[in-house]
Amino acid sequence: MLSLKDVLSTLPPSMKGNISQQLVDDLNNVSADPMVADNIKDNFLSYTNVMLQGKWNINQYLDAIKYVSYKVMGQSNQRSYALTFPARYQRLKTKGCTEKEISSFVSAYNTNKLVNLIVEQSVIPSWLLNQAVYQDAINVQVDLMNTSGSDKVRSDAANSLLTHLKRPEAKEINLNIGASDNSGMNELKDTIFELARQQQKIIEAGIMTTKEVAHQKIIEHKAEPE
Repeated sequence: MLSLKDVLSTLPPSMKGNISQQLVDDLNNVSADPMVADNIKDNFLSYTNVMLQGKWNINQYLDAIKYVSYKVMGQSNQRSYALTFPARYQRLKTKGCTEKEISSFVSAYNTNKLVNLIVEQSVIPSWLLNQAVYQDAINVQVDLMNTSGSDKVRSDAANSLLTHLKRPEAKEINLNIGASDNSGMNELKDTIFELARQQQKIIEAGIMTTKEVAHQKIIEHKAEPE
C-alpha cells in the first residue's frame, strides 16, 4: 500500500500541493487485481517527470497512467479506454453511440500529449528487450569460429565477432573557445599599449615612482553634451 509520503516524494515540487489522501486511496484501490494494481502504482511513481512538460492536473496524470498501463499489458486501445473510464464508456454505450463513434473518442484520447509522453517513457528499447537474443547470436558465432570444418565459415564468424564486439572508438571533441579579433579589441589593445608607453616615460623621467604609477586611478572620460 502506498502512503501519502510515498507519493509526495516522487512528484515535482509544483505538483505536491495537489495531492490528497483521497487520491492516494484511489491509487491503492485502482484495480481489484493485485498484479494490475501494482503495475499501475509502479508506473505512477516512475513517470512523474512528464508532468514537467505540460500543464496537467494530478487526476489527468493518473488517468493517463492507467490507460497506458493497460495498453502495455496487451489490452486494445478501446479496452484500455473502457477500463480507465468505465463510467464515461458506459455513458457512450447508453447513448447509443456506434462503435465508430466510440472509436473516435478513443483515438482522440490515444493521441493525447500526456498519454504519448508516458508511452515514450514506458517503451523498452529493442536492444534491451533482446539482450538474450544478442548473447545467443554471439554464442553461435563463437561456436562456429571454434568448431566449423569450413575455413570461410570460421573466418566469417571471427570477423563478425571482431566487428560487433570491438571497443568503441574514442571521439575527439575540439572546442574553439577563442574570441575573434575585431576593431573594438584592436582599439583597446592600442590604448593599453599607449598608456603603458606613457607610464614608462614618466618613470624614466623621475616624475613619479613605479609604485605611484601603479596606484594611479583610471578615470572614465565622459563626452561633453553636444
